[in-house]
Amino acid sequence: MIRNMNKKVVLATACISLWSPAGSAIDGFSLEAGSGQGSTRVARVGAQWNWQKKWLTQNRWQLGGYWDAQIGMWDNDAGPGSIADFSITPVFRLAAADSPLYFEAAIGLHYLSDYPSRGGSAFSTRFQFGDHLGIGLRFGERKAHDVGLRLQHLSNAGIRNPNPGINLILARYQYHF
Repeated sequence: MIRNMNKKVVLATACISLWSPAGSAIDGFSLEAGSGQGSTRVARVGAQWNWQKKWLTQNRWQLGGYWDAQIGMWDNDAGPGSIADFSITPVFRLAAADSPLYFEAAIGLHYLSDYPSRGGSAFSTRFQFGDHLGIGLRFGERKAHDVGLRLQHLSNAGIRNPNPGINLILARYQYHF
């Protein structure tokens, strides 16, 4: 029952934040789901804010970026049950000017509501760094739709031991306003 209640609280918070007056400045929203080591399952919702800055604009490829704020839930058979995940990440995106293809790289901050376990070892901090590499396609009218695949690693970067970290594979859908 607590697991279901935690999921409902996270989902309600995410919906309220996306529809609030402060949320009207967002440039897009995302849904993300995936899995990782130790039968970990992850689902997240997010909001994005574009930087409005582009680099390498004279080339075929352009480098830009956005802020990605997410709220999510982890379930791990070896751990304490459902864990909330709150994150903010600056994401760099390299996109071809005449193609829907893009590549991403990022390092962000995550705060976990509990200490997940992996390989018999519990995470020693709730604060984690999350880095990812991604690839995807933008398509549709105004290139409003975006599907991608991310490889993500979370760990505390050696702040405290044990530091088992976790690797995740995530499928992502993003809608751009």
